[in-house]
Amino acid sequence: MNWGFVIIGAIVALIGLGVLVTAIRNRGDGTDPKANAMLIGGTMAAAFGIVLAGFAIAYAAAGRPQ
Repeated sequence: MNWGFVIIGAIVALIGLGVLVTAIRNRGDGTDPKANAMLIGGTMAAAFGIVLAGFAIAYAAAGRPQ
């Protein structure tokens, strides 16, 4: 298994979740463009990290084709 991709994916997912939580706390009435951009960016970063780690794990579990 390529642990580098799993570790990087987990770190990116945690950073994305941190940005997402910060944006939700500072959102206010929902008209702030910065908070809305942080919501979108945090969601995208968290999803990318999860997908990156997931594909690394799935690729390692699949083995070599025969």
